[in-house]
Amino acid sequence: MDYKKINAPTNTVTRDVMTLADETGNIYESVAIIAKRANQISSEMKRELNQKLQEFATSSDSLEEVFENSEQIEISRYYEKLPKATLLATEEFLDHRVYYRTPQQGADAEEDI
Repeated sequence: MDYKKINAPTNTVTRDVMTLADETGNIYESVAIIAKRANQISSEMKRELNQKLQEFATSSDSLEEVFENSEQIEISRYYEKLPKATLLATEEFLDHRVYYRTPQQGADAEEDI
């Protein structure tokens, strides 16, 4: 996923809490959805970064052979400049690009009693 294409801020933004609750009707449910999506984004970004850095990994364990690779530094800087996963997830949620579902309540819950 190309995170640069998502128009998310790179720093903290004050948001109206009621706009987050508009879609679900409950602010806590909205925050839980955003948090779960942020965890997914974070793990995906970490996996991508690790894959890219594995290309530069050396098989020797000697400390004398450790050197700085400019390509590794550029890759790390790219990921450092990206918006945080919570900001990306919030932006996706507000743009209605997050699919979520809730367990069915009501009729099934009454039958169990």
